[in-house]
Amino acid sequence: MDAAPDFTPLAEEAPAPHRAAVTGTLYGVGMGPGDPDYLTVRAVRVLERAHHLVHFCKAGRRGNARTIADAVVRDPAREWPLAYPYTTEIPADSPEYLAALAAFYDDAAQKLADELGAGRDVAILSEGDPFFYGSFMHLWRRLKDRFPVEVVPGVTGMSGCWTRAGTPITWGDDVLTVLPATLPAADLARRLRDTDAAVVMKLGRHLPKVRGALKEAGLLARAVYVERGTMKGEHVVMLADKPDDAAPYFSMVLIPGEGRRP
Repeated sequence: MDAAPDFTPLAEEAPAPHRAAVTGTLYGVGMGPGDPDYLTVRAVRVLERAHHLVHFCKAGRRGNARTIADAVVRDPAREWPLAYPYTTEIPADSPEYLAALAAFYDDAAQKLADELGAGRDVAILSEGDPFFYGSFMHLWRRLKDRFPVEVVPGVTGMSGCWTRAGTPITWGDDVLTVLPATLPAADLARRLRDTDAAVVMKLGRHLPKVRGALKEAGLLARAVYVERGTMKGEHVVMLADKPDDAAPYFSMVLIPGEGRRP
């Protein structure tokens, strides 16, 4: 039987050549699509040993990424919530929203820099993968040139959704397009017409617009609606059979490809 991998504790890992001995590491930890069983071994290892577990959330609520981590570690002393100044209260492209978010990320980056500079490791918990529509990226951009960084990849939400829906998303030479539902209806329809397979994310109140764009592109009959994929309350249905336009944040539409098959 093969020997088990030799996992050295985080604190004992050899520092990178450019790293000062007292400097902490910034970890972007992919928490997967929702079910904690999809966490990677590396993600669990970082969660168990980082000095701070940082998670984004809405004011007064606990972040979903931190909730996933409960399966591995329950330690309020290490928990560090970062509450957004806005979520859906005002348009995301408004000057007020952009200014508030920029100030929020600047302030958070400075606070994390103080901890990193004092030699403490900081793990930022990210739903799905940290480099895929992740808030982690805004802090990474502000800190990556000052401190050592490790990004721990995670199973994306879309991967979890098409797997639980039993829907292979691409065949042969199919081209996959990932679209935010926040795009204008005309742009959604155009991009849907120009691709073989698609994932439409960030649904919420945009579902009626997405439904219309799919109908215009002639793809409504292939569209699969997935709500809370891999999570409690998971729901999968053909979009054409969904009787209403209510959609929570954790939902998406899948349009599987129909490409080359032997």
